[in-house]
Amino acid sequence: MEVLYPALAALLAYLIGSLSFAVIVSKAFGLSDPRTYGSKNPGATNVLRSGSKKAAIITLLLDALKGFVPVILVQLFGKEFGLGDGTLALVALAAFLGHVWPVFFKFKGGKGVATAAGVVFGIHWLLGLGVLASFAILLFFFRWVSLASMVAAAFAPFFYLLGDRGPWYSSKAVMLSLFVMALILAIRHKDNINRLLEGKEPRLGEKK
Repeated sequence: MEVLYPALAALLAYLIGSLSFAVIVSKAFGLSDPRTYGSKNPGATNVLRSGSKKAAIITLLLDALKGFVPVILVQLFGKEFGLGDGTLALVALAAFLGHVWPVFFKFKGGKGVATAAGVVFGIHWLLGLGVLASFAILLFFFRWVSLASMVAAAFAPFFYLLGDRGPWYSSKAVMLSLFVMALILAIRHKDNINRLLEGKEPRLGEKK
């Protein structure tokens, strides 16, 4: 039975990640489906383009929580069920993949920025602060959410190894999951990358 626990934990993490809160929150607020305007991405940044900051903030927090909660639960209670670092890495990636390819929304999800941030904070709050600081600094100077997101995500696996492998370091499997998330996140931003190269990427606060 214990062999099934890692698979069950990953499945539950994926299902939680599959809750597309951009769509759910927008519907609750009576807003247009975020998949029908702007970048058509079901994420907090696009919800912000609806004009509702409150809906965008709620979406951001809920998307982050669905990455944070599965990871922190494994951290806190995993050992009781024989769930080690491999399961932690698997659950982290599964929650992220659920957001990107949600089973409840025809596998058409967001880019995974907030959920990845939640995962990182779930691994260790200091690691999360380091990645968040990178994002905030880049966003402050350049005001491109896409650029700040991609660079901060790329920093995450390297930060994970810093400081004599840091107080948050547990295994190469977790580092690999962070690297895979950063890679997928970059691929999901391919259109943003093209617009950045062409000088057409809208900055934060500009309408797309």
